[in-house]
Amino acid sequence: MDESKVREIIRQELGLFIRSDRFTFQKDIQMLDGRNIQLATGTGTKFGTGIDQKIGYYNATPIAQRSGSAQVAVSGTADSTYSANEVTLINDIVVLLNELRAWAVAQGFIKGSA
Repeated sequence: MDESKVREIIRQELGLFIRSDRFTFQKDIQMLDGRNIQLATGTGTKFGTGIDQKIGYYNATPIAQRSGSAQVAVSGTADSTYSANEVTLINDIVVLLNELRAWAVAQGFIKGSA
């Protein structure tokens, strides 16, 4: 078998895997223990490029990005009908909840609105 035939076979075999701007996998990807995915620090990397694409973590059923009016930031605070300690606690919970919501929106886990 000459070199040109070997090259032709390699192109045919790798043709489904290598595209001009991406790698296409038709099987699961398995990583050995202790292996990592290293990403660049410039622009960043996305997992899923559309809100209708589904992803799941830790064997959960893959879902598309959630959205809904329940995801808007909490705007209310406790009033004087509560004790000073209760007001502080309630307001601290609101701040924490909004921080967690902002994180989930920034990560793309939820849309953050309807």
